[in-house]
Amino acid sequence: MASNDSDADGGRAAIPSALKIIIAGGFGAGKTTLVGAVSEIAPLSTEEVMTEASMGVDDLAGVEEKSTTTVALDFGRITINDDLVLYMFGTPGQQRFWFMWDELALGALGAVVLADTRRLETCFASVDFFEQRGVPFIVAVNCFDGAYHYEPEEVRGALSLAPQVPVVTCDARVRESDKEVLLTLVRHVADTMAPAV
Repeated sequence: MASNDSDADGGRAAIPSALKIIIAGGFGAGKTTLVGAVSEIAPLSTEEVMTEASMGVDDLAGVEEKSTTTVALDFGRITINDDLVLYMFGTPGQQRFWFMWDELALGALGAVVLADTRRLETCFASVDFFEQRGVPFIVAVNCFDGAYHYEPEEVRGALSLAPQVPVVTCDARVRESDKEVLLTLVRHVADTMAPAV
């Protein structure tokens, strides 16, 4: 009697590989928005209302209308295909919460650095963080309404990125745009991990 795949594995479906990725960037860059827009499950968010205690501590220049902030992490999940599931961990953006980044990045195979077109300099710390730890990353330029739209090569020059680091544009509010960002990261991680020939 011929066997089939389900007999060979005891009738169990194959478990897809899971890839932990980090969504990082400056305060107000759109990290929570991206995770929430693309996640196939209800995202875990630790958004809290900003209080007077943050006045003089958090830099609100360029994002004065922002009234909430991530105080721990955002979490979401998206299935790319039958073989791959991405678990997304969004970092808090304010400097006072950066101590959490090492814990969040533990075991991550890649990262998206979300760049804010209104305050490009706020993603410098994220780029430095992943470069210093050797974590493959891409830069996704979140194109805010009414803000200057940087071309990818302008961003590459401003951030002094290596030529192999992909730079893409996106709208963090739009699921299909976010999926393209994540697929770009998956391809970049695969290229980074592939043996040189």
